[in-house]
Amino acid sequence: MLSAEEAHPRYQAVLARLAARGRFGIRLGLGRTRALLRQMGDPQLGLPGVLIGGTNGKGSTQAMVASVLREAGLRVGQTPKPHLVSYRERIVVDGAPIGVAEFVDLISAVLDAADAVAGRHGPPTEFEVITAAAFSWFRRTGVEVGVVEVGLGGRLDATNAWQGGVSAITNVTLDHMEYLGDTVEAIAGEKAAIIKRGDSGAVTGATEPALHVIRGRARRVGVSLDLRMPEDFDVSLKVGLLGRHQVANAAVAAGIIEALDAAGIARVSGGAMRRGLANVTWPGRLELIPGDAGRPDVLFDGAHNPAGIAALAQAVGDIRAQLGDQPPIVVLGILANHWQTGMLGPLRQALPDSMLVATTVPGTHNSLPPEILAQAWGEPVIVEDDSDDAFDRAAQQRQSTVIVCGSLYLVGYLRNKVM
Repeated sequence: MLSAEEAHPRYQAVLARLAARGRFGIRLGLGRTRALLRQMGDPQLGLPGVLIGGTNGKGSTQAMVASVLREAGLRVGQTPKPHLVSYRERIVVDGAPIGVAEFVDLISAVLDAADAVAGRHGPPTEFEVITAAAFSWFRRTGVEVGVVEVGLGGRLDATNAWQGGVSAITNVTLDHMEYLGDTVEAIAGEKAAIIKRGDSGAVTGATEPALHVIRGRARRVGVSLDLRMPEDFDVSLKVGLLGRHQVANAAVAAGIIEALDAAGIARVSGGAMRRGLANVTWPGRLELIPGDAGRPDVLFDGAHNPAGIAALAQAVGDIRAQLGDQPPIVVLGILANHWQTGMLGPLRQALPDSMLVATTVPGTHNSLPPEILAQAWGEPVIVEDDSDDAFDRAAQQRQSTVIVCGSLYLVGYLRNKVM
């Protein structure tokens, strides 16, 4: 539900202008972003921090790093993506999204700058506009450390126009193959390009065959690479996010904090590390929201690709006792470009008696037909194109926890419905 401020015509008009940039689609390349940043006075220059890439876990890792840095008393800027409910969630300072009035003024200014560079460089995309806006807001609000999440790939992603001093790659699996390549090695090459000459250090949790590609890149540009595996994580530290896979993300996050400290970017005490990891929150990612008299418990998770689905399946096994006595009901919608045959297998195995309600992803043009999801799952299954109706049909079974997963756009839309 929109707030009164977000329902204001001026805010909606700016959103319409921003959304119109979506017609330019995904167009990888740094030329437009660099031109736009120059037009805005290069707000990214002089901002230290970490650029985080990877197939899965980028969001959880940046949430952990930012939480620790805030506990250390630093003013932190974040660029979480995608947003769950509001575009304002993509520009965050000290854990709070940019305000409505500030968003309107800032995006209006960046869109005007985008129009100014379009004749020579082509029209900047929606994501490039948001990226430039985030750096502008960080400068304006006195951010001390940036924790920036890569959008797609790395080498040609708009965020790679920035160099904060530390780079990190959580992991590499097959995803976005139409843009990044059809092998893990090719995708690793795209992601490894965020490690740039002059960086103070780089961190990764990747395994082979991606690891040797990332190591090769770090070696070529003269940057030391710190490999962080789950077994490297200090088990005395507690992480406030559900899921065994968060240990791998926490290991990379701890490596990032140490790299920032070694670079003189952020001094972090052991106490800040403990508090930051324990207090971290990340909405829509293995987030269990208790039910009420009219609705069952709901577990939200943006598991949208094979690795994400596998992590969700493992987590569901770990917390099965918290999900009630009856088999959970799964509401699932996935974007077509994330679909891979067989990817539902781990979740189906973890929930052998569960019903699937297959649906579409609202507000998108490339949602996978729910019939494909239904066929992949098998019985029992319901196909419901409308995501509101899909959730309502699942929630009618009040004795069963509802698991909403797949695209974060679906998760955000339905999460807003129950909050």
